[in-house]
Amino acid sequence: MSTDPTGPALRTLRLTLAYDGAAYQGWQRQPGRPTVQAAVEEAVRAVTGARRAVHASGRTDSGVHALAQVAHLRTECRLAAETLIRALNANLPGDIVVRRIEDAPPGFHARHHARRKTYFYQFHVAPERHPFWRRFALHLRAMPDVDAMRQAAAILQGRHDFRSFVTNGRDQEDAVRTLYALRVQRTRSGLRVFATADGFLQHMVRALAGLIMRVGTGRESLGGVADILAARDRCAAPASLPPHGLFLWKVEY
Repeated sequence: MSTDPTGPALRTLRLTLAYDGAAYQGWQRQPGRPTVQAAVEEAVRAVTGARRAVHASGRTDSGVHALAQVAHLRTECRLAAETLIRALNANLPGDIVVRRIEDAPPGFHARHHARRKTYFYQFHVAPERHPFWRRFALHLRAMPDVDAMRQAAAILQGRHDFRSFVTNGRDQEDAVRTLYALRVQRTRSGLRVFATADGFLQHMVRALAGLIMRVGTGRESLGGVADILAARDRCAAPASLPPHGLFLWKVEY
């Protein structure tokens, strides 16, 4: 579809996307590397004939998945939402899909207006690893102590300086966040650790999940959790878990 710069004003669209992040270097466009943003913007160009930026609620890292990533697009395109969904999905690779499109107020911004985000980290618990879980969950041979994990999670909830759980040094200057909820849920296949906050730092969820998992497996004490949080030093905390078990689950506005 061609566009006319003298035509109607730009329309603001709110997109909800899901993607398997295994093949991508995260959301944000990077020169010479496959990213989710680049794939979505290329689909927009193919459908509308115009190059437009698509801004997401947050930059998921390399290998991280999303069930409901929210993004916004400003475009001259007047196609109905259902038609546009079909057209975009026809031009997207199979591991990215647009689930929903809605008209949004002109000033809507997917990142700036987000109030809360929820991620979960997924564990598959079984004596032997399963090939169908290897892309989407971290394998554990035995069920950890879930009650101990929940006690550790309770220590970390609230408004804190989460510098001990930040990988990117640039984020350490402002590492205060409100962690509204950190909960451990048993599933039919294992465990999920859900984290809801007003914002997340790089690798923060993976670091938090890794720490409470260490408590559940007896490699860290509950007292150690409080000490690590208070240290405000990344060297005090264990390494972040690998990205393939992490999903962006929900964004609230």
